[in-house]
Formats: sequence, C-alpha cells, structure tokens
Amino acid sequence: MSTAVRYRVVHVTEYQYSEAIASARHLAHLSPRTTPWQRVAHHRLAIDPNPVEYAEDFDYFGNPIVRFAMGAAHQRLVVVAESELSVQPRAAEWSSRLDWSQARPASANASLEVQQFTLASPCVPLLPEATAFARESLRPGRPVIEGLLHLSRRIQQSFIYDPQATSVSASVDDLLRSGRGVCQDFTHFMLSGLRGLGLAACYMSGYVAPLGEAGANQGAGASHAWVAVCVPGCGWVGCDPTNGKLADDEFITLAWGRDFGDVTPLRGVILARGPQQLRVSVQVERLLPGREA
Repeated sequence: MSTAVRYRVVHVTEYQYSEAIASARHLAHLSPRTTPWQRVAHHRLAIDPNPVEYAEDFDYFGNPIVRFAMGAAHQRLVVVAESELSVQPRAAEWSSRLDWSQARPASANASLEVQQFTLASPCVPLLPEATAFARESLRPGRPVIEGLLHLSRRIQQSFIYDPQATSVSASVDDLLRSGRGVCQDFTHFMLSGLRGLGLAACYMSGYVAPLGEAGANQGAGASHAWVAVCVPGCGWVGCDPTNGKLADDEFITLAWGRDFGDVTPLRGVILARGPQQLRVSVQVERLLPGREA
C-alpha cells in the first residue's frame, strides 16, 4: 500500500462589520471528513468572540458541521479551523476499461444515494452547452477514466482562472459568457456537463496542496472545489478541472454535496446594518516524514 501524505491545515475566516452586530447564527463546514482514504488525527475550531451556543452535528450528506450563535454585540468575527490529517493515494485504483456510458447509474442499478447526484441542483442547471462540451471528451469507446481526465484538462485550458472575475454567486452561465472564473465555477460547469450525460457526480469541498507532482496548483491558499464521479469498480473518482488532473492525495476533503450551496465553508444570518468585509486565508503544510499527523 502506498504511503499516506500528512498535512497540517490552518483556515482563517475573518468578518469585519461596519457597525456592531447585535446577534448572529452561523453554520460551518470546516471540519475535515473522515473517509476510507482520509484519516483526521486532530481538529480544532476556535471562534472569537466566544459563541453563546455551540453544537456539533452532521448534515444530510454525512458531513460534519458546527452550528454556533453569537449573543453579544461584536464588530469582528474570527473563525480558525486547524487540522492535522493524512490522505492515502488512490489513483492506482482508478483503472477501468468501461465505456463512460456503462458508468451511468441507470445501467448499474445504483442506489438513490448515487442517483441524486445525476440531477440538476440550485447551482448546477443541466445546460446543453455544458453537456455538449463534456460529450467531446466522453466519446463512445473511450474508457471513462481517460475521458474524465481529458475533460478536466479541456476545462482548464478553455477557461481562465481569475479570482477577481467572479463571486460566490456566479452562475455557470456567467462562466460561459466571460470565460473566466475560479475552482467553484469550473466545478459547477463540469458537474453540469457530466450530469447532463447521466453520470453521477458530486461537488467536493476542501483544499489543494500548494505544490503537486506537476508543480504549483491553482486554488491553493483558499478553499478549493473539485468533482467526484461514481465509476463502477473504482468508487468515486476525483477530477480537478481547475488544475486539469485527477484529484488524488494532493486534495484534502472537507465535505461533499450537490453543489457549493450544500457545503459552504461558513454562512449565517446576522442582525445588523451596513456593509461587511470578509478575509479568508488557508495554509496547507505537508508534514515531513516522521512528524505524526
């Protein structure tokens, strides 16, 4: 078995409000998910100021979540998620000669848990343009893994990664019009194309290491998003359209769902007036051999 890669992640979210907030309630997807390929050794969520309510739970998709409420007036909120974990390489298991059409749940008697990821969702409409784009890579006779990698690379090459050209409210149509976006936009576009072809594909939320085998990764230093596709005999195969590669041990999983709306890292409702400023920073450190995660 290949050696797991160990990481330390520090994710800092800071809100600065123009006026004092009387009260607020928040929901966080900031706790790494334990999976067959990912082991969480340590996780801590620090909130300043201290919340008056705090509860850990799981959402519909089985992702760990934290709900917390602020009861005292405050003009600044800082949430620091610190984790140490290990990720097992899986790419060697992602070998299949199946034609992509044989991977569709309808032909594999898939469960409803899988079937739900073939449908449109609030952030992922099934656009004909996205389906046509995906079909160019997933051609008859091409093995599904090869097709998914080809599609990931084409999306990377066809759109410009530009953090200044988009926002969390950007749509797949916005990406098609501007040709620019970030990992969230590329992922929603890929999901639209794959689901339009009848494949089961989910939105993966987490982080990507700054450096991979091919050099620097786009999207490091912030939350990252990629796609996982259900392939019979392989399980869920990770694909990163932002970096044009399969998503293996360079990727750290926080949560998964239908789209960004299901797994937003931090969201909430506040009672206040005036604008707010948001600052987010993410540091992913690969731990040296011998240093336990």
